[in-house]
Amino acid sequence: MPTRRSSDSSAGDLLFETAVDQFEAAADLIELDDPLRRVLRAPKNEIIVSFPVEMDDGELRMFRGYRVQHNDILGPFKGGLRFSPEVELGEVKALSMWMTWKTSLANVPFGGAKGGLAIDPRSMSTAELERAVRRFTHALGSNIGPEYDIPAPDVGSNSQAMVWMMDTYQHTRGTIDRQNVKRVVTGKTIETGGSLGRDKATGQGMAFVLAHHYDQINQDLRGRTAAIQGFGNVGEHAARAMARMGVTMTHVADHTGATMHPNGIDPEALWRHTSEAGGVAGFAGGTDIDVEDFFAADVDILVPAAIENQITEDRAPNVRASVVLEGANGPTSTEGEHILIDRGIEILPDVLANAGGVVVSYFEWLQNKMSNRWQLSQVDDELRRYLWEAADAVEYEKKHLACSRREAAYAVALRRIATVYEQRGIWP
Repeated sequence: MPTRRSSDSSAGDLLFETAVDQFEAAADLIELDDPLRRVLRAPKNEIIVSFPVEMDDGELRMFRGYRVQHNDILGPFKGGLRFSPEVELGEVKALSMWMTWKTSLANVPFGGAKGGLAIDPRSMSTAELERAVRRFTHALGSNIGPEYDIPAPDVGSNSQAMVWMMDTYQHTRGTIDRQNVKRVVTGKTIETGGSLGRDKATGQGMAFVLAHHYDQINQDLRGRTAAIQGFGNVGEHAARAMARMGVTMTHVADHTGATMHPNGIDPEALWRHTSEAGGVAGFAGGTDIDVEDFFAADVDILVPAAIENQITEDRAPNVRASVVLEGANGPTSTEGEHILIDRGIEILPDVLANAGGVVVSYFEWLQNKMSNRWQLSQVDDELRRYLWEAADAVEYEKKHLACSRREAAYAVALRRIATVYEQRGIWP
């Protein structure tokens, strides 16, 4: 049954209700026992911390941070940290739940978590941001750890923030143990223990999942056109990876606006423009268009790779793409998804499509644990293998259960989690 939505619910609360609705639909499909539903419906831990940070002008400002640990039956909690002034508890709860399904579906030995810091990193100096990240790490204390809860970059954060977190955490350990805890975070710079291929992992993984889909339907991916929303780390690397597979990006949108060119937009040229201008608006290699026209673009593939709730019941009827490749978490509302499915539009859901980031985070964690470093070719080969195996499992469940691809992805994840609970039991 869909969760009853209160008229005064926040956007984050509504997002969590959507996550629960999706879980319940899949749980119904596989007839998941009620006791386990109660365990999985709510996070295991919800952590809220407040702390002061000294700004460059000497002012002390209070900031709030969140870490929600949803489930760890398959392994340590794992999930990103987003930096945004709009971060709230409900949003982080939803994202942590999605991470549990994502790690299970990808078959990596992690659980699900997510975190957030309510700041606007673009309005802060580098020194202010460093102090905020280090204070946040210190405030979290023993709520994170290399075998307990392992943060990673997300919207608004980056590899430098992860390095500050790692360094701060290391300095809370004894001298002998400091070199043994680099894996407390993933998504670090290469020089400080990061993995080759981690920066492009989510976008590269999206391209692998897209290629798997076209392989399944016996159609050629080469020559297809795409519209990509969001041209940060995920969207940019997805564009590059898809271009190598013969896909032409004709439309791009982000928080500054949207642009298009019927003959294609060069990802490298657009990246240079956004690095200087701060967004896609005004790109000389395209024509600025309305954002609503972007969602109605006449392309083969629509890639929402920005933020949640972008393909809504208002926009879904106008989508002309035949495939939606979800790069962001929760970019399609429940109502919007029903409309897309009724119209025969294929949805490659976020828990599968953007799982490349957590898969390569697992590789980074393993490399740190073994004091080893993989070659980029090994990272890419293993990433493709993990995602194709996950996509194969989803397609099997989709046919077996006669359900949507998202429900099938959840079914795969929930069956694995249920099996482990059944074998381990609840103690005491």
